[in-house]
This record gives sequence, C-alpha cells and structure tokens, in this order.
Amino acid sequence: MSTLNLSVLQQPLVWMDGEANLRFFDALLADLHDRDLIVLPEMFTTGFAMEAAKNSLPETRVIQWLREKARETDAMVGGSAAIQTEQGAVNRFLLVDPDGKVHRYDKRHLFRMADEHHHYLAGERREVVEWRGWRILPQVCYDLRFPVFSRNQNDYDLALYVANWPAARASHWQALLLARAIENQAYIAGCNRVGSDGNQHHYSGDSRVIGPQGDILAEGESHQPVILHAELSLEKLQEYREKFPAWRDADAFSF
Repeated sequence: MSTLNLSVLQQPLVWMDGEANLRFFDALLADLHDRDLIVLPEMFTTGFAMEAAKNSLPETRVIQWLREKARETDAMVGGSAAIQTEQGAVNRFLLVDPDGKVHRYDKRHLFRMADEHHHYLAGERREVVEWRGWRILPQVCYDLRFPVFSRNQNDYDLALYVANWPAARASHWQALLLARAIENQAYIAGCNRVGSDGNQHHYSGDSRVIGPQGDILAEGESHQPVILHAELSLEKLQEYREKFPAWRDADAFSF
C-alpha cells in the first residue's frame, strides 16, 4: 500500500487502572474508521510508574484487547505497556494487526532519572515491523534521545515514538522528533499523553506527525486530548530520498 492512514491518540491515562484505560480507549477507537495504523501512548494501561508491572494487566489480557481493536478497526493497533515476564518487568511496545499477529519491542533505553533501570529490563535489540508495504520502527520515550539506536539503515520508512514525556521538557521532545525525521529521512510519529499522573508529573502532549523533510503533517494542541490523523505517502518518501540521497553518506553502525 503506497499510502498509510495514521492516527495518533494524545490522551490522558487513568492512574494504575488497566481496565478503566481499556474502556476509555474502547470508546475512542469505536469512532475510528479507514485507518491503517492507530498509536496509543507509552504505558497506556497504567501511566508511567516503576510499580506498574506488578499492578498491571497480564500481557495476555492486553494482547486480547489489542486483537479485538485491530480486528474491529481493520488497522494495526499498538502502544507500550508495563509487562511482568518470567525474567522480569519490561516496558513493552505491542503492535497487533487485524489477523492477530503480535509484534513486540522492549524499551532499550531506561529512564535512569526515575530509576526505571532498577525496575525494568532493557530490550536487547530494535525491531522493524512490516505492515501493508511499510517498514515501521517502534521506539519508546527515552529512546528518542539516542540517535544511533534509531539510525535509519535504509530499513524503515516510519518510526513511532510513544511516550509519557513530562511538560517540563516539552521543547526537547519537539526538537528531537524533528531531528529524527530529518536525519533519518523518514516519517516520524510521536504519541505523548496529556494530563497528570499519580506522581504529580504533568504532560503537555505535543504529539506530532513529521515528514522526512521536517514538515509538520499533524500536531496536537498542548495539554488537550486530541486524535491526530495523517496520510503518509511512500512514493513521496522514496522520491525525496532518491532526489536528496544524504543517506548514502551515513556512517555505518552496528548494534
């Protein structure tokens, strides 16, 4: 598919109440039609908390819900959730398609300023998901600050950043999303929550969808719940990358 119809849900989250959050997103997704990809925030079942995995819904429940939403909307649906595994807790980005296939990416860079690295296990590798002709790189919040990890090696067309990024550093969020788009010559979608959490951290959202030349295709009003919609063109992306092939001069990195 040459176009991708994307929706980004900039929304508040109910603190540490998985079923309440699922009911909230049930209502929002019921009104979404003709989408290819629907993105929810980081830890969309709990809000960002160090104790979230011990109090969160089981992964099987979250996947069951995502499968239902993907089937109902005929779109890939995803966001990250705090998941307790046999090895330990992870901040896991789950993407599920209408056929029920599950894609997983565990957050690589853990936010040490909140001691996330003491409560969660870091992911060992990045993942690229193929969907309707698009190559999609899922990333989570703090990953945004580490450009080498998300360096486009001509292996993705769209990067997704889901977040609980505090309003105090909103300017960093906006600047880094823009940089990731330009330097990687790729579409970027940043989905950040709004509202306040149980630790009294405040979130301004500032979600946005950015084109490969840094053009803002959609952006959410600060501090307001909103659903962003954007239509992405694979032809335009490929045409730009052929016309301005900066990617050919990129340094080679291995992970």
